[in-house]
Amino acid sequence: MRSVSTGGGEGEGMGKVEGMGKVAGMGKVAGPGRGLGAGLAERLGRGGKRAVRGGSHAVVGALLGIPPLAVALAVTPPDWPTALRLPVFGLALCATVGAMGAPRASRRAAVRLANLLLDAGLPAPADPAGRATRRSAAEQSAAVRPAARRSVARPAFADRWANPARASAWLAAHMALGAAATAVAGLALFAAVLFPAVWLGGGGAVTVFGGTAHLPAGWPGLWAAAVGAASLALGWASAVGGAAAARPLARALLGHRAAERLAAVEEQRDLLAQRNRLAQELHDSIGHTLTAATIQAAVAGELMESDPVAARRALTSIEETSRAAMDDLDHVLGVLRARQPATAPQRALADLGPLTERVRQAGADLRVETSGDLSKVPSAVSREAYRIVQEGLTNALRHGTRTVPGPDSRISLLIAVRDGHLEVTLTNPLDTAEPSRPGTAGPDSCGSSSRAAGGNGLTGVAERVRLLRGELSAGPDGEPGGRWRLTARIPLRSAP
Repeated sequence: MRSVSTGGGEGEGMGKVEGMGKVAGMGKVAGPGRGLGAGLAERLGRGGKRAVRGGSHAVVGALLGIPPLAVALAVTPPDWPTALRLPVFGLALCATVGAMGAPRASRRAAVRLANLLLDAGLPAPADPAGRATRRSAAEQSAAVRPAARRSVARPAFADRWANPARASAWLAAHMALGAAATAVAGLALFAAVLFPAVWLGGGGAVTVFGGTAHLPAGWPGLWAAAVGAASLALGWASAVGGAAAARPLARALLGHRAAERLAAVEEQRDLLAQRNRLAQELHDSIGHTLTAATIQAAVAGELMESDPVAARRALTSIEETSRAAMDDLDHVLGVLRARQPATAPQRALADLGPLTERVRQAGADLRVETSGDLSKVPSAVSREAYRIVQEGLTNALRHGTRTVPGPDSRISLLIAVRDGHLEVTLTNPLDTAEPSRPGTAGPDSCGSSSRAAGGNGLTGVAERVRLLRGELSAGPDGEPGGRWRLTARIPLRSAP
């Protein structure tokens, strides 16, 4: 029993090993075969696509060459002497090609065609006029100092004929390469059909370019099939080779010049700066709204039974601030989707009334003082000052303590115009349970504060002040009782 069991086990084991070996061997033999066939088919498919796209590009170039040739032939009668006819023919041909390449639409179409059929990877042509219009609108909507705008030299398209001349040169090259590749491919395809057809038809004489070839019937004329295959290969090579020759020319003649590359980089920079500014505006608006709404909701909950009227006022204030925040959010999202500069009016110091009223409705004791003529504050400075005040009040509601009754719990806001500067000073009770360290920011620094850690609050304030060449200080005032002081001093006029 034991020997039978052992023998059976060995036999079964051998059978399993042999079976696995056969299966594995078949798999190893069949697998590479299938992979090789699939890889060959894929390469042939890619080669066929390249030939079709290259041939299509060549045919388009040949067709584009018909109008200049027709015009040149029309203006040079055959009865003219050759010495006069050839120069006039050349001038008419060049003038027609130049006229075809002069419009910006011609260059844009050539770039699209080269990207589609040649895989040239060309960027879209820059539009100086449209870009200037977009930048003008963006500068009007952005609160950056005028000196900074003047200091950035915009790329001057001094040579206004450079791009049309390059486009015309590309058209000439496209026409020449297209005509040559189309002629070679056409003759090759004709030969690929002609020689096998004559051979299969019983043989005969074939005359090509003045030369005569005799194709015998049957096996002796089998070389006609080789001629047909070689002709097909020649046609494929002409299409692919023409595309390979045209691709670097397209990149050289249709690509961006140095001025266009600089314009594209600066346009991208302007777009990123605008989006960063929109993100900052959204942070200030939504952050303030959420902070005020949270505190007002807590107040409404506490007063719901004891003072329903005050609770109702708090809920109404939440509704109003939420609607204003939704308007800001809709505006920002609309600008981002449309990729257009922000054109909606922005809040300024004249709009501080509703802002301070919302803070008071949140239960804060806010005292506002103004000094000087605020009408002399430039609009850009006024808009930035409003956002600075908004962020300061938001931080006061979020981080300041309200547990100390009396004057020490009051939030004080002072806005003064003096000595050619706008000064914004905001003080509020300091929550001693929250660690903090002072931060300062001048024209060349962004400042720091623990309140900005993990967020964009005081960092955004410091960035606004820095862009306006102002000075910012934020931190505990060091006085007994612990109060936080935020002071921004912004010049009304930028230094030259």
